[in-house]
Amino acid sequence: MTKQYNCLRNTFDLSIYFVAGPENTNGRDFRQIIRQSVEGGITFLQVRSKNASSRELMNLGRIAAEEIELAGKQDKIALVIDDRVDIALTLRLEGVKIDGVHLGQSDLPAELARQMLGENAIIGLSARAKDLFEYIENFNPGIADYFGAGPLHATATKPDCGLVDGIVLERTFDEIKRLKSLSPLPVVIGGGVKTEDLTALKATGVDGFFVVSAIAGAQDPLSATKVLANIWQQK
Repeated sequence: MTKQYNCLRNTFDLSIYFVAGPENTNGRDFRQIIRQSVEGGITFLQVRSKNASSRELMNLGRIAAEEIELAGKQDKIALVIDDRVDIALTLRLEGVKIDGVHLGQSDLPAELARQMLGENAIIGLSARAKDLFEYIENFNPGIADYFGAGPLHATATKPDCGLVDGIVLERTFDEIKRLKSLSPLPVVIGGGVKTEDLTALKATGVDGFFVVSAIAGAQDPLSATKVLANIWQQK
């Protein structure tokens, strides 16, 4: 019998958003990094790998779903696959709890992803870097569920983040505040985010932050996650 899971499309929490792939773990075991991040307090997990084969990416998705379920957090932590709608769909058909996908501007259109994955899937969308504010202000909601935007700082993890005409457009806190005020969707900000950024970032009103190396590259991913979560959750 196929397991029944709660749909998180209307209840997902972007606040502590971890983007994870094996190329970001400094050679350490992917499962252990996921386990520690889940224990440490992440609220949203994206599995992303530009180097993994389709089979490898499917296995990474299974591992992530298993660790979330082992922690009893399958109804609290949303899990999405970056870019690969086909992988997300295949895993969902297998009964693996994949909540949806995160798409870039050059990936499959969100409308097609919605048709493939159905109404209960989460679809995240990287906001356009060029003409960002005009894009956000004129965006037609209904298909996508949240925006990922940035970078706050240039980052070696994703050097093309915010790249426009060969220049990385870092976003100021004032710009992020404006972005949030214009957006019809929840907004998560990333790109080189560090612990010392979190208080000012939260004050902009955005719904959360996303990190890669701050957790995956940390000497102690469990402690690093706890520190990030505790700072963000402070009132």
